[in-house]
Amino acid sequence: MKKNYVITIGRQLGSGGRLVADVLGKRFGIPVYDKELINEAAKTSGLNPALFEKADEQSPRLFTMDSSAGLAADTFAASLTSGYINNDMLFGMQSDTIRRLADQGPCIIVGRCADYVLRDRPDILTVFITAPVEDRVKRVAASLGMSDREARAFIALTEKKRAAYYNYYTFKVWGAADSYHLCLDSSLLGIEGSADSVACFAERLFE
Repeated sequence: MKKNYVITIGRQLGSGGRLVADVLGKRFGIPVYDKELINEAAKTSGLNPALFEKADEQSPRLFTMDSSAGLAADTFAASLTSGYINNDMLFGMQSDTIRRLADQGPCIIVGRCADYVLRDRPDILTVFITAPVEDRVKRVAASLGMSDREARAFIALTEKKRAAYYNYYTFKVWGAADSYHLCLDSSLLGIEGSADSVACFAERLFE
């Protein structure tokens, strides 16, 4: 396979997209970045990770940088004249982190509009993992200790925010087939089988 390829994985909540990414990471021996991006972006920017956590795949809004929050390093805060930092600024910082990690070597990036951020790279495979809502409800309920009703509501709310975030920053439609190179229903082949399918596609694409 080519020297510096990137696989991005968008996913419906409960579809097992992160699990598919982990299997692929082990198969190819490359790092997987999901929530890890938050710490990487915070480390580079000097901001508290809590700020990125608040904005993680959320609709745009403003955050006040007050002393009690302890959200910014002195060097960064000094460059801001308004006293506010918004999601657009955080998205820019996170995007810089995604590009830097992609430049370092092959990797898998889950969510965070990485398919759009890295759209100009020649060696990229963009994937979206889906599954029937019944399967996703069961996985979320088991993982988070929720009732099926609670899991269904949690999925609906999370995906509403996730879609708004993706659509706003990419000018595309979250989950629409034409937004990705490959879309898979993980319920058909399971996590391992889905990962095998993505791996075969990647090996042919990056040979």
